[in-house]
Amino acid sequence: MSWTLKVLALPLVLLCSWKEAQACSCAAMHPQQAFCQADVVIKAKVVGGKADGDFIKPMKYDIKQTKLFKGPNKDFDAIYTAPTSSLCGVTLAKGIEYLIAGRLESNGSLHVTLCSFLEPWDVLSATQKKSLVERYEMGCDCKITRCTSVPCGISSPAECLWTDYLTEKMTNGKQARHFACIKRSDGSCAWYRGAASPKKEFMDIEDP
Repeated sequence: MSWTLKVLALPLVLLCSWKEAQACSCAAMHPQQAFCQADVVIKAKVVGGKADGDFIKPMKYDIKQTKLFKGPNKDFDAIYTAPTSSLCGVTLAKGIEYLIAGRLESNGSLHVTLCSFLEPWDVLSATQKKSLVERYEMGCDCKITRCTSVPCGISSPAECLWTDYLTEKMTNGKQARHFACIKRSDGSCAWYRGAASPKKEFMDIEDP
């Protein structure tokens, strides 16, 4: 490449990098949605990390997988993420066990971003931990519709209305921590209340 072409290419590279940095915005998702959309969901402890000091190359975290909830029947020993938070990269702590919901690349490597559902295992509720095994997959054919302002509603019986942000001003509220959207025998979907929550098992659509 000639010197002139290099000079012309530099602004384009900077523009692409700026656009990529600006693109790190994530739509709020119920944990069940994250589970259903992920290629792989595992429980794993971070045992090491390595940064190449390169703005382009991914950051690698060495992990010890302790549980597979979804994905190919194999043990993952590493996950990859972008090198900076502006590029949607995540920072993980060595020695902490995480729930990791990520995507598989064509080479079989596991990647996560700031938009991935990635939480310390000890932070999850008892219902969330149980739903990873028993309930989330049962509702992957259902649609979870987020409500941020009134009026809001569902367009079909195969939807669950997620109102945490409306009622609690947060996405990690009661429905996220204690409910799963389950498809019932008649094809409709409804919020199922975990054992940690009292009263009736199913929540009516009108009952946020």
